[in-house]
Amino acid sequence: MDIKAAVTHAQAGDFVLESVALAEPQAGEVLVRVVATGVCHTDEVARELGLSPFPVVLGHEGSGVIEKLGPNVTGLEVGDHVVMSFAHCGSCGNCLTGHPTVCETFNDLNFGGVMDDGSHRLSQGDQGVSTFFGQSSFATHAVVHERNVVKVDKSVDLALLGPLGCGIQTGAGTILNRLKPEFGSAIAIFGAGAVGLSAIMAAKIVGCHQIIAVDIHDNRLTLAKELGATHTLNSKNVDVVEEIRKITDGGLHYAVESTGVPVVVRQALHALRPLGTCAIVGVTGELTLNVQDDLMAEGKSMIGVIEGDSVPRVFIPQLVAYYKEGRFPFDKLVQFYEFDQIDKAFEDSKNGVTVKPILRVGSAA
Repeated sequence: MDIKAAVTHAQAGDFVLESVALAEPQAGEVLVRVVATGVCHTDEVARELGLSPFPVVLGHEGSGVIEKLGPNVTGLEVGDHVVMSFAHCGSCGNCLTGHPTVCETFNDLNFGGVMDDGSHRLSQGDQGVSTFFGQSSFATHAVVHERNVVKVDKSVDLALLGPLGCGIQTGAGTILNRLKPEFGSAIAIFGAGAVGLSAIMAAKIVGCHQIIAVDIHDNRLTLAKELGATHTLNSKNVDVVEEIRKITDGGLHYAVESTGVPVVVRQALHALRPLGTCAIVGVTGELTLNVQDDLMAEGKSMIGVIEGDSVPRVFIPQLVAYYKEGRFPFDKLVQFYEFDQIDKAFEDSKNGVTVKPILRVGSAA
């Protein structure tokens, strides 16, 4: 079938809305009519750095309605409302022990541009077009493996739910699945974007005593306070480490670093008390550390967390339930854009105007 998609033809290239052919779903796959899709920093990184072969249809926070089932699909039906999340094999040791975010073939399945069987589902003429994160949700339709499709509650606005598939589950999952902070502990979230704000909401859910948001945008710090931060720090105006030590009477039990900025990573480590743990979730390049002074001497830990160490088919419905209870109001992060406003959505995200843009692509009806 012919669909409309935002195609990127070259590294750092534009998003071009054009016609693309989408093949039928194969064994274990489903056809999803995309209703909406979140705009994530990972899409921008993929476009700028060329993480997947070009041409490519990016987008990896899609939500939609199942229109067709391929052979051997179980547990899903036509008409189901679904969120699409990251691809994983489902059979390696990490997948089988509840850690699909570190699937042994994660990079191949999410960035390699092809499906499990090595073939393309997207094409233009004789040329294959790469699929991204096993979904390519910057399109009116997507063919997705049933493993990375999550059935969700039909009573919740489907257009709102796409970001649960990546950015929001990354922040919340880092707290709820990996760090699991003790009741009454002190935590700081460095970076109050969609990932960081989701972590703040999750830290409130588990009962952290001090939840400190650190950012350079006052509007985001104001929102962080509304969502559960007990303290906010604008790092342009204060010595963050010194202030955190004052607030916490000695330092943090936990830190979540979502900016990927090396100097901020060091701040997060220095703000920890002995035996504290810093979770790195931002895309971070080369960083110089004094291992003795920054980590070992006080028994600190620095860990990497991908996609919140989540099992999406378990975790995303839990987040939806928290949202319905009013305990996880992630809708406050969102601003909607039409599909043809994709460039503006990316610009507003980059400039800090919008925390989490969502593109409206189709209708849930």
